[in-house]
Amino acid sequence: MKILISLNYYIWVVLKINMIFSLQGIVQELTPTYAVINVNGVGYYVGISLMTSQKLVLNKETFLFIQQIIREDAHLLFGFNTRSEKEMFNLLISVNGVGAVSALILLSTLSLDEIASAILSGNSALIQKAKGIGAKTAERIIVDLKDKVQKFSNPEENISTFVNNKIKDEALSALEVLGIPKRMSEKIADRIIKQNPDISVEELVKQILKNI
Repeated sequence: MKILISLNYYIWVVLKINMIFSLQGIVQELTPTYAVINVNGVGYYVGISLMTSQKLVLNKETFLFIQQIIREDAHLLFGFNTRSEKEMFNLLISVNGVGAVSALILLSTLSLDEIASAILSGNSALIQKAKGIGAKTAERIIVDLKDKVQKFSNPEENISTFVNNKIKDEALSALEVLGIPKRMSEKIADRIIKQNPDISVEELVKQILKNI
């Protein structure tokens, strides 16, 4: 009896470990949220982000890094085009209140650098752009991961992003004073800043007014 219990415990422990590290096979099915990877005739259903989905080609061979999550009611596989995306996924799901689906949505909404930049700069609003992530969860992500995401970020791009966000926020606030709602001007502001990253607040306000 003791031997049987020990064996069952050993099997349980083994199953809790990420047994599938990667998959290499043909993309049998492909959607923005999942793919079926055919490996020697066996199809593996793999949850993916939009970032990874855009790198896959239907009926072509691919290689994915895999994170396996074992639950009482399911054995789930999540696939990533790069090791860095997998590492970010695991960091995100380590935060209380962030599940695998929420992590994939965030990875589908922002690039790795944007996520890292938002965490390092404390930009809760940017993280909340991911559907299902509210203010409290965004703040928890920032607090828990701010010392763990430095390697995902580009320092020069972070500075540029921070400056551009500040300029955009000031311009949108000025426009709100003029009675123009943020939802009407934000997309226009993003387009203008993308075309001219060094634009001033005053010029941005003028350009937005011209394009409304």
